Amino acid sequence: MPRSIGVLATRYIWVGMVEGTTLGDVKMFPDPGQAIDLKSLRADEIVSRIRSLIGTLCSGNPVDSVGAGFPGIVRAGVIQESPNLGQLKGLRIQQELRDALKADGLDVPVATMNDADALAAGIAATHERMESLIRVWYLGDGIGYGRYPQGDGVWEGGHMVVTLDPKERYCGCGGVGHLEGIMGHRAMRMRFLDMEPEEVFVAARHGDQRAAEFVKLWHRALAAGTASSIHLDGPGRFYIAGPNCDYVDLNLLSSYVQEMVKMSPLQGSFFELAPTSHDLALIGAAVTGRMAP
Repeated sequence: MPRSIGVLATRYIWVGMVEGTTLGDVKMFPDPGQAIDLKSLRADEIVSRIRSLIGTLCSGNPVDSVGAGFPGIVRAGVIQESPNLGQLKGLRIQQELRDALKADGLDVPVATMNDADALAAGIAATHERMESLIRVWYLGDGIGYGRYPQGDGVWEGGHMVVTLDPKERYCGCGGVGHLEGIMGHRAMRMRFLDMEPEEVFVAARHGDQRAAEFVKLWHRALAAGTASSIHLDGPGRFYIAGPNCDYVDLNLLSSYVQEMVKMSPLQGSFFELAPTSHDLALIGAAVTGRMAP
């Protein structure tokens, strides 16, 4: 059974050993409780931390490949843009990792990808749906959109334009009308300076009109992003993951999608929650790494 390393670098760095599609030992940096923000580290320090964690995890045991997921636009082994980890922009991450690991005696194929694409691959692998189109929305500080199998596109679905209101300027990238500018955790905190996002959803359930109207907007925004994907890629199964997936009302979301998608060949999409998303992303990154040349 193949043994591969999966890497995920977002708010933390996770490195996990994956045998087949089973996640084993996992190392992480920083440790919970440590006041270290990855945004404060140089790009070479992040690569060094990943290298060190992989070395600790392997401890001389053979592995077949390494796959690593990062936030942002990751194409042909290069992080072309990364709003969440801006210091990685332009980094030839695939070559950097391969060279660093080779210097440690680990000469194996390395694949790099967007972190949400790694999550989609993990869902496909663990649900035995490797022959199916898998799409996943990751709801966190930003909004990730993962797709398996990976295509040649950019797939920055969190930056879909879902409103023409020029006042919608809360997206972290600075763009107007973006899905992330409505749904992202950071964007919600900027919009409701007097309430945390979780308080907004509680207030909506207790009849607060302003909160209730926003909750409808929040769901309509996700429905609009989903409808755009359906009109481009066809109907199918959409998974929802991330720390804010508990806010989702699946019935309300589905009803909005039905309003937006009317052509009969495009009917039949549905949603499913995917818990423990970073574990799935580690598995997906490792599985994708096995496909590297």
